[in-house]
Amino acid sequence: MQKIQPVILAGGTGSRLWPLSRELYPKQLLQLIDATSLLQTTVLRVGQLVEVLPPLLVVGEEHRFVTRRQVDGLVPEDGYTILLEPVGRNTAPAVCGAVEYVAIEQPDDTIMLVLPADHLILKKEAFQKVVTEAAELAANGKIVTFGIEPQHPETGYGYIEQGEGSEVLSFREKPDRDTAESYLDKGNYFWNSGMFAFTVQTFREEMERLAPAMLSCMRESVLLGKRDGKFFRLDGGAMGRCPSDSIDYALMEKTDKIAMVAADLDWSDIGSWHALWEVSDKDESGNVVLGDVLLEDTSNCLIRAEDTLVATVGLEDMLVVETADAVLVAPLSRSQDVKKIVGRLKSERRREFRLHRTVHRPWGSYTVLEEHLRYQIKRITVNPGAKLSLQMHHHRHEHWVVVSGTARITNGDEIFLLYENQSTYIPAGVSHRLENPGVLELELIEVQNGSYLGEDDIVRFEDDYGREE
Repeated sequence: MQKIQPVILAGGTGSRLWPLSRELYPKQLLQLIDATSLLQTTVLRVGQLVEVLPPLLVVGEEHRFVTRRQVDGLVPEDGYTILLEPVGRNTAPAVCGAVEYVAIEQPDDTIMLVLPADHLILKKEAFQKVVTEAAELAANGKIVTFGIEPQHPETGYGYIEQGEGSEVLSFREKPDRDTAESYLDKGNYFWNSGMFAFTVQTFREEMERLAPAMLSCMRESVLLGKRDGKFFRLDGGAMGRCPSDSIDYALMEKTDKIAMVAADLDWSDIGSWHALWEVSDKDESGNVVLGDVLLEDTSNCLIRAEDTLVATVGLEDMLVVETADAVLVAPLSRSQDVKKIVGRLKSERRREFRLHRTVHRPWGSYTVLEEHLRYQIKRITVNPGAKLSLQMHHHRHEHWVVVSGTARITNGDEIFLLYENQSTYIPAGVSHRLENPGVLELELIEVQNGSYLGEDDIVRFEDDYGREE
């Protein structure tokens, strides 16, 4: 059998899982079911396949470092590549870019296995079996989609109508309840999983026929792209000219080479809080509970506390999710409508759409503890051996107090070490850098004050992560 090239699409924001999922820390990076994130689970799953090449992950620029941090250690350091999208153009250009990148080094009969990073699949052996079946069809020139055997009349998924064998008769949009029930009654409708398999050659030929402008733009974007260690950065100019479309609309619904494999995988895209409730372990009252939670006369609820105690009395079929900066309360049956709140947050340009109070950086993270007009307090954690950029601020002064670990400080022309309970002051306009020379995490408290405290008031002179101005 030909080699299988897994392509893991790790973009998107998972807006229906707000307030846990945010633009800069989306659903695929979250630990929703166990101690591994959905992205990590997907990487481990493809690693168990036979005749498989190192995975290729497709992510946005802003997620590159946290994605790498989650994947490192799961596969050998030289065993994967992260393809960086400079702009978002939906799934069809993302897949095009991945295929064109693979085509540089792999033969035309290489089988591309395209998987979203945020799906839950509990039947691992069944997954391996159905991938083998799909690979055989793909090797014979088919573009294969995976149809999930429906367990209930779901209105949040698209459907595939199956004909004889692997024949696909039609794709259907997300239906209303009555239509979904009629699909289940007919017995030949399957949930559209968003997973696909095809060879490099078949994909390129069909895209040349059906979406030549898209293929041309993404081919140019790869040819003009640049490698940066584990990352390969697609060219932004070429990708910016690319039409935006989903792989379903651009290819799957138009090609006459489509085929489907039926898959019983215990699958979920965890596309809403209700979907998470369905697949999670429950207590004797039907509740899914995580964190510091007290329940009284509460049943069939999802209660999640991230930062403080959450107590409920007399709730039924409800959703309560608490984070450090937001609380969501809604009937579980209306969890799909969370996207309306996210839309409002985005239109009003509120930070709760984009960020948590804890923000992950390639060197570690920071947590906003207090935020006011002219001062701000943060807790900063720096990983062992890591360092921030050499930088300067125009409008803010900074006071650093080491809580634990050892800090190497660059403050203007001085370089010195600070230990627990020691501090330093960084005036505005002075170049500075924070490093962790030790083998334990460095934690410190930073107090900022000044006329402007935005994160865009950073002028970088040197940076280990390619973020210089």
